[in-house]
Amino acid sequence: MMTEDFFKLPEVPSEEFELPAMPLRDLVVFPAMVVPLFVGRDFSVRAIESALKRDRLILLVLQKEKNVEEPDKEGIYSMGVIAHIIRATPLEEGKLKILVQGIKRADIKDYYKKEDHYWALVKAIDEKEINPEELSKEEGAYISAVKELLDRAVALGKQVIPDLLMVIRELEDPGKLADLTASISDIKSHEAQKVLESLDPIERLKLVHQYLSNEVGMLEVQSRIRNTARERIEKEQREYFLRQQLRAIQEELGELDEKKEEVENYRKKLAQLKLSKETREEIEKQIKRLERMHPESAEAGVIRTWLDWVLELPWNKKTKDRYNLERVQEILDRDHYNLEKVKERIVEYLAVKKLTKGKSTAVQILCFVGPPGVGKTSLGKSIAEALGKKFVRISLGGIRDEAEIRGHRRTYVGALPGRIIQAVKQAGTKNPLIVLDEIDKISISFQGD
Repeated sequence: MMTEDFFKLPEVPSEEFELPAMPLRDLVVFPAMVVPLFVGRDFSVRAIESALKRDRLILLVLQKEKNVEEPDKEGIYSMGVIAHIIRATPLEEGKLKILVQGIKRADIKDYYKKEDHYWALVKAIDEKEINPEELSKEEGAYISAVKELLDRAVALGKQVIPDLLMVIRELEDPGKLADLTASISDIKSHEAQKVLESLDPIERLKLVHQYLSNEVGMLEVQSRIRNTARERIEKEQREYFLRQQLRAIQEELGELDEKKEEVENYRKKLAQLKLSKETREEIEKQIKRLERMHPESAEAGVIRTWLDWVLELPWNKKTKDRYNLERVQEILDRDHYNLEKVKERIVEYLAVKKLTKGKSTAVQILCFVGPPGVGKTSLGKSIAEALGKKFVRISLGGIRDEAEIRGHRRTYVGALPGRIIQAVKQAGTKNPLIVLDEIDKISISFQGD
């Protein structure tokens, strides 16, 4: 799509003159550039036909809003390019394909519609001649920097015709270098128009250097993204290949079916539970870890024990509390003789619980104190029966390690949940009545009771 001396160009008048005009939606044509254009608007086709009957010169100018079908003088920029129509080929439905070559920048004095297409009164702008030997060091550095940036862009994947790249590398004229580089840069149409309107070759080259730097920065980011994606894909492919090999080995050893059945069983149990998002994600994470492990590894046994306990807990089973105080009194009187003050305190406690049901209140615990055999544990059993709760007794006598109550870390061999979690599982509901029995015998030592 170039270059300057391929075709013999007609002379462009130095004074103001009139010629057919064609607005372009989103393309800026630069001097000395050869570009193909597809023309579909009727007034544009008529302008080309008019130019072909004359001297084949036409004004190409960018319109400010690309969605405007027929822009007026206010809808186009004040500077365009006088171009030569090299070839015009008719297409279907009255459209044209043309090949044009930019000649000179043009200052648009007037723009109007005459007959069935647009005309413009323009004055050609001659390019300022610069001797490469007279360039300052800074200007020479900009020329080198633009060429280096373009080479960097090509190395990062930018598509440029090799012959055109060779021409750019040989150019030393800052104005022509700026125009040629801008024509192949990935810049927006209004940015290209700024380059076209920059008449000073050095300032134009600086502007192109800025746009090209931005493009190279974007290409570097895209390159990093592609490399990251490629590495991720390669890693996933490698893992897939290794898993297939492991699968084949497990099939030979007969381990695959048992392991797959075990994992599917865990997933079925998980699907039946109504859990919070965080809890479900943690359980799924552990199931995936187990799936990737060798079934005979020590870590697999730890995860298997943890999953067995977690999935067998009564997450969704709950008994309905019955705060019938008359029934409570009746059951307490039936199971326990006398103890009137104790029974009265229990009924008062349950009455408060009934009144504050569903409200956010501080949790209270009943503490029974007395010698052995007076009925402390049986009182708890009677309360559970009266409220319709499951009853669980946890004996704390002789416990020397708090981990017995709250549970051990999973990393320990033979680690199990604490007494409270075991009691919840034993009860089969998530809201049982738990009696912590013999709490006074937990620990007697120099560390305190």
